[in-house]
Amino acid sequence: MSIPQSGGGQIDSFDDLVTYFAKGNKPKQDWKVGTEHEKFGYCKDTLRPIPYEGERSIKAILEGLQYRYAWDPVFEGEYLIGLTKEGANVSLEPGGQLELSGAPLDNIHQTCDEVHVHLREVQSVADEIGAKFIGLGAAPHWSHDDMPLMPKGRYKLMDAYMGTVGTAGTQMMRRTCTVQVNLDFASESDMVQKFRVALALQPVATALFANSPFFEGKLNGHKSWRSRIWRHLDDSRTGMLPFVFEDGMSFERYADFALDVPMYFVYRDGKYINALGMSFRDFLKGELPALPGEKPTMSDWADHLTTIFPEARIKQYMEMRGADGGPWRRLCALPAYWVGMMYDQSALDAAWDIAKDWTPEFREELRVAASVDGLQAKVQGVKMMDLARETIAISESGLVARAREGAGGLVPDETHFLNALKDSLESGQAPADELIAKFNGEWNGDVTRVFDEYSY
Repeated sequence: MSIPQSGGGQIDSFDDLVTYFAKGNKPKQDWKVGTEHEKFGYCKDTLRPIPYEGERSIKAILEGLQYRYAWDPVFEGEYLIGLTKEGANVSLEPGGQLELSGAPLDNIHQTCDEVHVHLREVQSVADEIGAKFIGLGAAPHWSHDDMPLMPKGRYKLMDAYMGTVGTAGTQMMRRTCTVQVNLDFASESDMVQKFRVALALQPVATALFANSPFFEGKLNGHKSWRSRIWRHLDDSRTGMLPFVFEDGMSFERYADFALDVPMYFVYRDGKYINALGMSFRDFLKGELPALPGEKPTMSDWADHLTTIFPEARIKQYMEMRGADGGPWRRLCALPAYWVGMMYDQSALDAAWDIAKDWTPEFREELRVAASVDGLQAKVQGVKMMDLARETIAISESGLVARAREGAGGLVPDETHFLNALKDSLESGQAPADELIAKFNGEWNGDVTRVFDEYSY
């Protein structure tokens, strides 16, 4: 989750909120790629999560990265809670999951290099303190009480609130990991088309990257338990956003939706002020109970937008949020999948042609089926494998058209980053299918074998 936002003056009207989104518009030549991914840290000898403090801890990892690799520290009060460097940041998820939020870069070659450098840096620091990291969509056998809550004010507030609005909020916070890509749009109309494609086809990404079949040491009946968790979290801020597909979708419409999402907090002077369940509409009028008479700033709006969790969302860019965290190789496949479809107009049109006639009911059924059955899902006669095959082909065509060279011109485009997904097409298996087969076979039901075979 995000570090506190900063900058921006006072908000005077609803139009200011709409303008905030419109300022994200960029000409095509300035579009960037930003990759984010989360991973679980654990102690090599005990296979237990690493705590925040101590000789073998999250804090020790952050300090190692800071001093060895020249990252700048981010503090909340006395606590080191993140790092920044050259447009990227390393931050902590609520249960100690370590997240890289990559810099906005020109192409997938660069963002993949960034991922690899980060994982090597983390590995070098972790090895010295007897820790390791693993990429999975959900913690394989740790309980809620096993997962330490990180010392960030927003997490303390959220942790207390989650149980009042759904059944799975604290599971999401402490025991899930994702990989996502952040992409740009050129205009309001471009945003609308991309947003619709992103939401409609997000279940296909969920199926392709499904990697969380375990929970508390057992098979859980889902290929993506992480996706299932999001369906039982908080209906006011999650889901497939049917209004995005309605006539009149715009920056204004999304701002209106965001205003109605209950608040979590307001950040002032280094502290999080409890605004749980309060209204940003009231804040806009200077009537927020937590800060009576005070009006919000643009940084308050930016912070509020980070507390909205649909399958895809917009800020001043668009986030694709449907994929489980996973193996090293697939961290680069996710941006390739979406960049190929989103950054070439012919590919984007072809992707929309697939989904443009789908009903809200079908899109929701597809989302549920992706969580349960992954690539083996079938909804109203439509096979997930067929959708995966079609969308990967579209993505490949878009990457060919982009023709972004790598390796000093030796690699003509970015299509090779799709190879991990093509392997799934050939085998019919996402990572979850492989894990289930091992659990039922050579692992003899011992989920802890995942650490030996799948850690970074």
